[in-house]
Amino acid sequence: MSDLPACPECASTYTYEDRNLYVCPECAHEWAQGPTVDVNDTQKVITDAYGTVLQDGDTVTVIKDLKVKGSSLVVKVGSKAKNIRLVTGDHDIDCKIDGIGAMKLKSEFVKKA
Repeated sequence: MSDLPACPECASTYTYEDRNLYVCPECAHEWAQGPTVDVNDTQKVITDAYGTVLQDGDTVTVIKDLKVKGSSLVVKVGSKAKNIRLVTGDHDIDCKIDGIGAMKLKSEFVKKA
């Protein structure tokens, strides 16, 4: 009997090793050998420019003039974004700024109000 771990996706016991990966032939899932880390345990903590942790629904203030890409508009210092939503990707914050509309901001250019 094999001492290889079962597939974490489909629980198949027919896994095999391929270099430094385990592979499941039934669902084609591949994962690294070694201790597994649960994705829920490693959530990214998003902080503002001063290190304060941000959460969904917070109000933030822009700390630097920001040019709006594709437009001649500028988000001025002190502009507030209420009821922010944290997202993953290139920009951390989805929000709506009065006079400009819906925007995506990087957390390094805001402070919690």
